Amino acid sequence: MLADPHLAASRGPSAGGVPAAATRPAPPRRMRARILLPALLALAVVLTVLLLAWDNPFEPFTDRWWRISAMRTSTIVVIALVTYCQSLATVSFQTVTNNRVLTPSIMGFESLYVLIQTSVVFFFGTTSVAGLDPTVRFVLQSAAMVVFAVLLYSWLLSGRFGNLHVMLLVGIVLGAGMGSLSTFLQQLLDPNEFDLLRARLFGSIGNANTDFLWIVVPVCLVVGGVVRLSARRLDVLSLGSDISTNLGIRHRRQVMVMLTLVAVLMAMSTSLVGPMTFLGFLSATLAYSIADTYEHRRILPVAWLVGYLTLAGAYFLLRHVLSLVDSVSIVVELVGGLVFLFVVFRKGRL
Repeated sequence: MLADPHLAASRGPSAGGVPAAATRPAPPRRMRARILLPALLALAVVLTVLLLAWDNPFEPFTDRWWRISAMRTSTIVVIALVTYCQSLATVSFQTVTNNRVLTPSIMGFESLYVLIQTSVVFFFGTTSVAGLDPTVRFVLQSAAMVVFAVLLYSWLLSGRFGNLHVMLLVGIVLGAGMGSLSTFLQQLLDPNEFDLLRARLFGSIGNANTDFLWIVVPVCLVVGGVVRLSARRLDVLSLGSDISTNLGIRHRRQVMVMLTLVAVLMAMSTSLVGPMTFLGFLSATLAYSIADTYEHRRILPVAWLVGYLTLAGAYFLLRHVLSLVDSVSIVVELVGGLVFLFVVFRKGRL
């Protein structure tokens, strides 16, 4: 049910152990890939300049002009980090699960984040939360999400009958259960506490606390770098358990490693800006559509740039043109949800 027949098992192996059709695209595709990445990078640079300079009331390149632009830099860094985490995590997750429809959110990351925030307010109140050091709170909730994912993976993948299908089903059930528990606790909260809680549970670029960037940036760079260096292993994992094992990959161990990296990336993104369910799915789907290749060394940067252009473009349009900056995540999630439904209806299955 979860198989995605985008790769054929009949492809012959190349000298490096990776199928030749997966590593050496046809000349037109190779040329397209070489042009696509610089073009997306150029668009990202143009959009970044617009975000920095648009509607700046001071004379260009004066001290006040640079001061306003510097204030906007933190927003651009947050957008870049969120799209970096979401795109790399989603592409890697879809590869190890061999399915283009699933996303890391299906495993209950965001439901766990909502449950943690709700439980803290319910049991300790907003006063105790305000008294806790924000950095400690950020580290604890991120660590809780990663530990939950690692325990789930190790339990479901290490057993005799452990497999990805069972893990996904259990993740869906746990996510739904945590969502129901969070809703129940929220109904028992004081209305004032509930209002404060809802502000934290709403995914928003503007709500991101830039004081945590000194933690998020190095973690994302290290984990994302490991994912990028594992691109050829991801190419092999996409062929399935049997073929990747025959090609010398310890499939279950490699899947466990990749899912742990995905958990860290998702924890950083969700803890920084809140839940954004369909951003990663939208980035990955558009990347595969325009790149027309299965090589992860090409797909990963394309997915990141596509995600950055999507989120930054929506932010620029809704902030500087329509003056609806608080609706950025809503619009992105709406578009991503529609794309998700389109893909599901076109495939006719999950």
